[in-house]
Amino acid sequence: MPSLSSLADRFGPLPAPDQEWLHLLVGDWQVISDLAFADLVLWMPTAQGDFVAVAQCRPSTGATVHYDDVVGSHVPEGQLAQLRAALVEKRAQRSREPRWYGSYAVREEAVPVVRKGRAIAVMARQTNLGGARTPSRLELNYVEAADELVAMVARGEFPLQDAPTGSSRGAPRVGDGLVRLNAEGEVLYASPNALSCFHRLGALGDLVGHSLVEITTELLDERTSVDEALPLVLLGKAPWRVDVESRGVALSVRAVPLTEEGQRTGAALLCRDVSELRRRERELITKDATIREIHHRVKNNLQTVAALLRLQSRRVSSVEARDALAEAMRRVATIALVHEALSQTLDETVEFDDVVRRTLRLTADVAAQDGAQVRTVVDGSFGFITAEDATAMALVLTELVTNAVEHGFEGRAAGTVRIVVRREDDLLRVEVRDDGNGVPAEKGPGSGLGTQIVQTLVRNELGGSINWLPNPAGGTTVVIELRVRHGRPAATVA
Repeated sequence: MPSLSSLADRFGPLPAPDQEWLHLLVGDWQVISDLAFADLVLWMPTAQGDFVAVAQCRPSTGATVHYDDVVGSHVPEGQLAQLRAALVEKRAQRSREPRWYGSYAVREEAVPVVRKGRAIAVMARQTNLGGARTPSRLELNYVEAADELVAMVARGEFPLQDAPTGSSRGAPRVGDGLVRLNAEGEVLYASPNALSCFHRLGALGDLVGHSLVEITTELLDERTSVDEALPLVLLGKAPWRVDVESRGVALSVRAVPLTEEGQRTGAALLCRDVSELRRRERELITKDATIREIHHRVKNNLQTVAALLRLQSRRVSSVEARDALAEAMRRVATIALVHEALSQTLDETVEFDDVVRRTLRLTADVAAQDGAQVRTVVDGSFGFITAEDATAMALVLTELVTNAVEHGFEGRAAGTVRIVVRREDDLLRVEVRDDGNGVPAEKGPGSGLGTQIVQTLVRNELGGSINWLPNPAGGTTVVIELRVRHGRPAATVA
């Protein structure tokens, strides 16, 4: 389905500020659709003199008119005159007689979308009369609130320009609970769902005729922190959303101020009981904190093990035993680096490039002990890697780079180890290149413990392949190819 912007560019021209106004309307008109029990279609005038549908909205409170999408289609001939009249006269046009769509009748109204005194589009309000019945008090209040919002659209007062975006906008929806306020913030009507919400919060009796902000203030615990915007929302003065919590109950309340010629006449408040949602959010926060603490403690324990291995190596006289303990200490320290990275994130993924940089410092220490000046270079980016892949990958890179430093540059004062990374989505190719002496023909890859560890990790833990290739100019290239597990999406690296 084409977007509003693409259709506006195609059939316009429509200035960018006008496009943004239409985007704001479409972002907030679900409230009007639900209150009016009506489909809404946004018709934009074209350079050819007709109209094209650039957006549509179906009600969640009643039967829809358009079972198929109409976005991108041109206006039917029967609606064209009504839309043109609304655009030219800048006032709503309502059909005297319902129009038939197959087996059901539809009541139609064309409402000009006005911005700064100019009609820039027309919003069609279409109500399916197939299930019409005697309206209840709730339905009458819904429609009255919708009529006020529709009139604001025709005067250029809706959408509300100071309404925030993000979490303070959107939910709750009309069906969750509706409260209508007058200009002083007194309740004119509260739907059954809204009344139940405030009863759960601790309010007693009916809300009609009372100041909602006074009722709610009496229910708040003095020790509970209160959003500074709460009074403005409960008085209907600010088009924001806030949470109210008391006695273990949490309500989400959103205000839609109603105005006429710039003067506030009241407000429609939407409310929803979000107690269970907030409880689950707190559980998740606690769980995340616990997981991070576990990774932190594992990191500390592994560092303790590495320190014990270091102490033990100082008491061993055998050179081979001392080297074996040093290798074990390095492997433990590498695993600790991964857990340290996991302890600093909410996800079970790590930004692996940082782990690689810190891992290479360990290999630099090995080179320094042998008196060689070995430079390590990383070309490309690993992106984010899941915890189950990160540990094995860190060990593999540590072993490969360490082997290159220890055995590839024997008898040489300097050299370079280059890690080349290419990642596209979950496909990862890593090359570890050195310009050293190369793998001796009589030994070949896989003869040492470190190489055996690498092969086991790549093939069994990572499910990938690994190959050793000689460099034409001297040295060795180790190629690893694998498919990383899905975690947080990583940026594609060219």
